[in-house]
Amino acid sequence: MTCVCVDAMGGDESPELVCEGIARALDADGELSVLVAGDDKVVSPFCEATDRATALVTTEVIGMGEHPAEAVRAKRDSSIVRGCKAVAAGEAEAFFSAGSTGAILTAATLNVGRVKGIKRPALAIALPGIDGHETAFVDLGANADCRPEMIVQFAQMGIAFAHVVLGCPDPKVALLSNGAEATKGNEATLAYHAALDAADIGFVGNCEGCDLLMGDFDVIVCDGFCGNVALKTIEGTAKFMAARLKAAARQSPRSAMGGLLVKPAMAEVASSLSGDYYGGATLLGLKAPVLVGHGATNEEAIKNGTLAAARVVRGGLVGKLTEACAIAS
Repeated sequence: MTCVCVDAMGGDESPELVCEGIARALDADGELSVLVAGDDKVVSPFCEATDRATALVTTEVIGMGEHPAEAVRAKRDSSIVRGCKAVAAGEAEAFFSAGSTGAILTAATLNVGRVKGIKRPALAIALPGIDGHETAFVDLGANADCRPEMIVQFAQMGIAFAHVVLGCPDPKVALLSNGAEATKGNEATLAYHAALDAADIGFVGNCEGCDLLMGDFDVIVCDGFCGNVALKTIEGTAKFMAARLKAAARQSPRSAMGGLLVKPAMAEVASSLSGDYYGGATLLGLKAPVLVGHGATNEEAIKNGTLAAARVVRGGLVGKLTEACAIAS
């Protein structure tokens, strides 16, 4: 039985919605148990009525707008801090929350701890591609400013993520830049390229923004500033296209008919680009899996995030990441 701790208080939606997502995850995975962290009035009745769910009663909540480090220090009985401590104590094998990314990163780093030798944890997600191809994208926003050696570690961790999550045996690694040529990029990107080129990690060179979804790379790395901008651009583009198609379908009966025909395909594309599909991003570099969901989430995203946390535990992501970084160092 794999035990995942889920933060019932995280995100913009109600704790009851989070609990519904947890219930769906338990229905989908008979070998899963969940430690549900949150307010007694919410988590205790839910856990009493739900098989394989145990309450972790907390009295505080870290809001999305609070300063992450200050909130983690001040609210030690928050669902995020207590959830991370439960993982550190062995009460659960992974933690999932749709709460404040900064607070989760801070609490997890302080309580779960980094893998030995890892300088900074990084956020990773699997991006969809053409013909079922998926790409591990690292870092999505945990580290806005990076040194070259950190980018190399992001690549090493991305390779382990590609092995476990994507089932890719020999990942091709690329660096996100403003051109495919080795001479492209600002000073930081050129330094990243030189460091990656010197490391024995399957680095194949630069890639461009269009390669995130259209390319055939298995791991794409960048600093968290560029990664977060790129990810939000992809999400915004998907929403824009969906809105424009809906508007176009209302222009005439013929357009409406065409809209009906393409609606299933567009819904599938939009779903694969949303946080609901994967449940969130994985925080790589910690001693236990920690996953971060979107704040504006729903039951499906909570379900998928909980199931994803269980999968990375069973896939031995932390062990493979530790091994990959040790071999490369």
